[in-house]
Amino acid sequence: MTAQKVREIVSQHGRLSVPVAQLPDEGDLYGAGLTSLATVGLMLALEEEFDVEFPDNMLSRKTFGSIASLASAVEELSGRRASV
Repeated sequence: MTAQKVREIVSQHGRLSVPVAQLPDEGDLYGAGLTSLATVGLMLALEEEFDVEFPDNMLSRKTFGSIASLASAVEELSGRRASV
């Protein structure tokens, strides 16, 4: 479920040059046109939607490289919040 919601947010905020529906969960978002500027908007939208905050160590191309990696990061951050 997280991956589907992340996919919707990427579609709305990622400014990709290809339709998000055509990308597999492991597809390269940067290869699909994600820019550093769009990454900031995407991060803010994800933080708002999932009520999480990305720490500095997660602000990397690896984290924002695919829908799967973003979903994993959001789930990790949501789990941290739940355990506090």
